[in-house]
Amino acid sequence: MQLHEVKTMCDTILDTVQTYFVGDRQLLEKVLAAALANGHILFEDNPGLGKTLLAKLFAKATGCGWGRVQFTPDLMPADIIGTKIWRMNTGEFSLEKGPVFTHILLADEINRSPPKVQSALLECMEERQVTIEGETYPLDRPFFVVATQNPIELEGTYPLPEAQLDRFLIKLSTGYVASEELEADILRRRASWRQDDPTEFINSVMTTEAFRELQDHVETEVYVDDQIYLYISKIVRATRQSPYVEVGSSPRGGLSLFKVSRANAALNERDYVIPDDVKMYAVEALAHRMIMKLEYALDDRVTPESIVSSVLEKVEAPKEIVRR
Repeated sequence: MQLHEVKTMCDTILDTVQTYFVGDRQLLEKVLAAALANGHILFEDNPGLGKTLLAKLFAKATGCGWGRVQFTPDLMPADIIGTKIWRMNTGEFSLEKGPVFTHILLADEINRSPPKVQSALLECMEERQVTIEGETYPLDRPFFVVATQNPIELEGTYPLPEAQLDRFLIKLSTGYVASEELEADILRRRASWRQDDPTEFINSVMTTEAFRELQDHVETEVYVDDQIYLYISKIVRATRQSPYVEVGSSPRGGLSLFKVSRANAALNERDYVIPDDVKMYAVEALAHRMIMKLEYALDDRVTPESIVSSVLEKVEAPKEIVRR
C-alpha cells in the first residue's frame, strides 16, 4: 500500500463521518489515528455532545462489525463477554457469545456499572482475548473499545479504576461546536434526516480487510527514529517528576504515544514520525494515566493536562530526524 493510497482512504473515512457529524476535523483525525493504532478510546464530556453518534458513525464508515453495551448498575460480566449454556438437545454446553465478540465495542456510559462489571473488559482490552469458565477465546482483528462517560453526573456512577484507565490509548473530549452557524447546522441536518439517528444512512467506505491493511501499514511501514524513542521516553519520565503528581504516566503511556504518533504520520502522508506527531497527542495519551496528589486533586489551577503541556515546553524536541 502506497502513502497516497493510505491518505486517500483515511480522507474518505473522515469525509464520510463529517457528512453527518458537526465538529472539529482534528477531533475526527484523532479518533481515526487511535483506530489505526488499534487502540481504545475514552470520550469524556457533557451529555448531548455527540459522543455516541461519533462512535457509531466511525464503526459504520470503516466497514467493521460493531456492538454496543449500555452500562447500567444491574449489568453483569456475562452480559458483556458471554457465557456457556447447557443445550438439552445436544447434551453439552455451548458458548453464547457476548457483544464483546465484535470489532468495535461501544461501551456507553461505562462508569455507570460497578467495578466487577468494568473489570470484565480488562482482559479483552489488553490481550484481545476473553476467558469464559477457564477457556480462552481470541478476539478478531481489529478490536478496540470506544467508551463514553459524563464527568458532571456523579450520582449512581463508579469511577473507572486506574488499571482500566491505563488501557485506553487516548482520552478525548468532543466539546461544544465553535460557532452559532455550526450549531444551526446541527439543526438543519437533523431536519433533513427526519429522525434522530442517521447511522442507517451512512455507507461503509471500505471493508474490514481493507481497514486491517491500513493498520498493518501503520505497524510495519512507518519508521520511528531513535531520537523519537528517546523524546517520548523523556516526556513520560518527566510526568513522574512533577511535584504535583502522586503517580505519573506508566510505560504503557509511552507505548500509546508511540503508536498513535505513527498513525498520525500515516494520516499526514508520511512514512516517518516527527516531534510534532508526538506533541499533538501527548496530552490525550498521558494525562488520564496520571494521579494528582491529594492536596492538588481539587485545584483547577493545576491539572494533569496542564502538567503534560508544561512538560512539552520543557523537554527539548529533536532538531533533526533521520528518515529511513
